Amino acid sequence: MPKTMDIPVPDLTGKRALVTGASDGIGLNIAARLARAGAEVVMPVRDQAKGDAAAQRIRERTPGARLEVRGLDLSSPASVAALADELLRDGRPLDIQINNAGVMRPPGRRVTDDGFELQLVTNHLGHFALTARLSPLLRAARAHVTTQVSIAADERSVNWDDLNWERGYNASGAYSSSKIAVGLFAVELHRRSARHGWGIRSTLAQPGISPTNLLAAQPSMGRARDTTGVKVIRALSRRGILAGTAESAALSAVYAATSPAAQGGHLYGPSGFLRLSGLPAEQPLYSRLASEEDGRRIWELSERLTGVRFPA
Repeated sequence: MPKTMDIPVPDLTGKRALVTGASDGIGLNIAARLARAGAEVVMPVRDQAKGDAAAQRIRERTPGARLEVRGLDLSSPASVAALADELLRDGRPLDIQINNAGVMRPPGRRVTDDGFELQLVTNHLGHFALTARLSPLLRAARAHVTTQVSIAADERSVNWDDLNWERGYNASGAYSSSKIAVGLFAVELHRRSARHGWGIRSTLAQPGISPTNLLAAQPSMGRARDTTGVKVIRALSRRGILAGTAESAALSAVYAATSPAAQGGHLYGPSGFLRLSGLPAEQPLYSRLASEEDGRRIWELSERLTGVRFPA
């Protein structure tokens, strides 16, 4: 059986945090750990019923947890704008934002109503636009923004000439491209915050490998059955071999977002064998995320594709 893991988390009483993808898996466990530390957690979700059920699970573990379930579909620019407008009207600063939600390797190319390849918009563009729109609230709190990447961000490259994968769609290549893109954005956010005095600390996290629903059966994405990969990961996780649990995998993002030792522009992930599981620690930044030229390039492309810019 896998061992239960935890890390010290500072008292977050009075802090407000937002966690995307908090209705299940790693995101649910991130939200639960922040709530247990006293944070008020905003849980933006696509499925209201699923989000309400997730919030109830957290309250059962942490009576009195302060949670808000809000609507958000990261693949829809209109939904991103609507959530941001709601929070801006509230006017309450955001101390922590964790860009965690994602989709992984739909077997066939899927395009949103706005014409974006699903992995590109969900994993990267949606988070770019949300962070940009919420930047006044983040700057007001001198927030910590943590972006979840993946070991796939250390593979392949950004498909610069065809970000939407209109030619020769490859599920794994599109996934890696989207995760490198959002990682480049996170590092560039750190650079620009430092340069312009925004006060935002932007860190990166990678969760290792755990048995989440990313590779499970999802008919809405064209995946009728669980993949072989997720079956293997579940078996390894049950035995505590190589793979972690959704709870342990959440700790890297929690550490990156809350630890006083976590530094902007740095990557945090599991410290175990092959960095696939274990307690979080700093890791070398993936070479694909280090280029300042690529960081500027993805930032400018993202502004153009989303029509959203960070306020000066």
